[in-house]
Amino acid sequence: MAVNNDDVKLIGAWASPYVMRPRVALNIKSVDYEFLQEQFGSKSELLLKSNPVHKKIPVLLHNGKPICESSIIVEYIDEVWSSSPSILPSDPHNRALARFWAAYLDEKFPNMKGVITAASEEEKNAAVDQLKEVAVEMEGAYGEEDFFGGEKIGFVDIAFGSMLGWARAIQVMAGVKLLDEEKTPGLVKWAEKFSADPAVKDVLPEAEKLVEFSKLLSAKFKTAAASS
Repeated sequence: MAVNNDDVKLIGAWASPYVMRPRVALNIKSVDYEFLQEQFGSKSELLLKSNPVHKKIPVLLHNGKPICESSIIVEYIDEVWSSSPSILPSDPHNRALARFWAAYLDEKFPNMKGVITAASEEEKNAAVDQLKEVAVEMEGAYGEEDFFGGEKIGFVDIAFGSMLGWARAIQVMAGVKLLDEEKTPGLVKWAEKFSADPAVKDVLPEAEKLVEFSKLLSAKFKTAAASS
């Protein structure tokens, strides 16, 4: 049930970890929204009009007004639908820490793509090493509660958890396990709890589907490269 009668639309794609972030946030807030999926290889007129600077997903349309960039959208959702469970901490210091870790993840974890697209074993190993370093850092940042945000999913959980589908797909495709019981036991348990949460489980892509999607992307890229 929607918390109000606002017109809420989300421009995105099911496989994108960045699109998953506002989807989880909207679910946490019990906000009904229309999911407008972009087709791979093309950008809709609505997307280009709504995000003319970066021309990227996700874009939230709230009563026709666009908000861009996944983390900014999550913060916006938290502020607008403030009567529901909070996503960002109320304490200024904890809120700053949450933003720090989310920015850290955005800087470091996109290297997941490098594991799949690496041109050599050396490049692949370098990408894997960096991702494992990030996982160890996040293990250190993880506390003793259920989530980074405490008893409920918060800002860091959304930022990190949005990557879980692709992390599992990489394990299938490249044999690389980014979270393991030996080095990141806390994160292994956290990932299970995050994935099973009602706000998450219906929007977190399955690894098998991401593997098939990755194969499709790879084939299309090779076809485009051959014809250029």
